[in-house]
Amino acid sequence: MLLLGLPDNDSEATQMKLEGEIIIPEAKLTQYLLVSRKEDDKSQFLAQAGFTQTNPDQLRQAIILLIQTCDAVSDRQNKYGKYYRVEGPLIGPSSKLAVVTVWIERTTDGKIQFVTLKPRR
Repeated sequence: MLLLGLPDNDSEATQMKLEGEIIIPEAKLTQYLLVSRKEDDKSQFLAQAGFTQTNPDQLRQAIILLIQTCDAVSDRQNKYGKYYRVEGPLIGPSSKLAVVTVWIERTTDGKIQFVTLKPRR
């Protein structure tokens, strides 16, 4: 869990930095993104920048750096919360990757949780 400063107001700005309580579930990194899968595999893409199952903390730190330096854009909303996209460079141990990350500001508690990461097209 990461705590970033809370915004001063509740504006509906379309671009902003993600702030508040940021959650990046360990399982999302170690049991999904960094694991080879038959469908929707992200591990080979992430390996291009040096992210592997042996360094999930480096991936976590790179994702945190991305949201600290790049704006979030409001995407959609449903009963579970408001979704945001953050696009930019994911800086890995060996190179950079252009990525899109997806986040949800949960309706239940207002916490912002990492949903997924994909290559930027």
